[in-house]
Amino acid sequence: MNGATVVIVSATGGLLAAGATPLLGRLALRWDFTDRPGGYKAHERPIPYLGGVAVMLGTVIPAAAALGLTDLRTTAIMIAAVAVALLGLIDDLSSLSPFTRLAVETVAAGGVVLGGVQAPLTGSWLDTPFTLLWIVVITNSFNLLDNMDGALGAITTVSAAFLAGTAFVYAHPAIGLVLLTLSLASLGFLLHNWAPAKVFMGDTGSLFIGFVLACSAALLMTGQGSGTVVAGLLLPTFIATVDTGVVFLSRKRAGRPLLQGGTDHVSHRIRRLGLSTRLTALTLAAVAAVTGALSLMTALGWVSPIIATIAAIGTALILIGLPQKVHVYPSGRSKAHATNIREGRR
Repeated sequence: MNGATVVIVSATGGLLAAGATPLLGRLALRWDFTDRPGGYKAHERPIPYLGGVAVMLGTVIPAAAALGLTDLRTTAIMIAAVAVALLGLIDDLSSLSPFTRLAVETVAAGGVVLGGVQAPLTGSWLDTPFTLLWIVVITNSFNLLDNMDGALGAITTVSAAFLAGTAFVYAHPAIGLVLLTLSLASLGFLLHNWAPAKVFMGDTGSLFIGFVLACSAALLMTGQGSGTVVAGLLLPTFIATVDTGVVFLSRKRAGRPLLQGGTDHVSHRIRRLGLSTRLTALTLAAVAAVTGALSLMTALGWVSPIIATIAAIGTALILIGLPQKVHVYPSGRSKAHATNIREGRR
């Protein structure tokens, strides 16, 4: 696969997503398939879904046309990712139970693992359930990360691009092509999702993105030494991992339901510090760029995997702890005021 092919395929994905997003958005409005204001949601008018379908189509169609069945593990990831995207679409249409979602995600992740994707963290049989669990957790972490206009689109554009570079360094051009196409498809969608958003990706897009990135990182770690695995898994998914850690820790400390939506994510805390929605999305994308670059430098041999691992874990723990100081849960007297400063949808 030459460079020209990679550029043409990925650019096609970006153009396809950019063109399909407004069309699907209008279709969603016609079908009344929208995210309506209310509760902790910040938008004041119904916003159409189906942007995630554009991201999925913009990624899968060009990549599948170029690759065919030449790489079985990449094919398994794309097929399973489409299944997860369809799960998200059904969930957008009619909310599914957490058990149903987790069951389907586990089956999809199991298919990828059985197809030969396995992160060798321990070098034993435990690597199989660990990889499966990690894929499911990260998939849902990206789903939770879709909580503010432009945030997930910007993070995915950056993270997928750097992970694609890592894939090419590790001589995995097929998954590298998929990732670069995902990056540009997310950028095409972002043109319509940048604050104030005209369309949302919904669970269709966030689950698809999370699944592709999680499986791709695991694929690139297949066959690597255990010293490389932690950094190779954590760095490309750093923002999603930290965000999930921040939310779960704060809800646990506050005695709030762990799976209930709210405005307590990293993006909401940054907004409370005074940044605009657009600057918040750019800040998160910048952090994703730093961690993605560190992952790429590790693959190139410019940074020791041990140093990268220590830096990633240490920084993650700090960034999970520091946001706890930002007040996000209203007290009894300030609940009415809190409704005027909502900034997220989950």
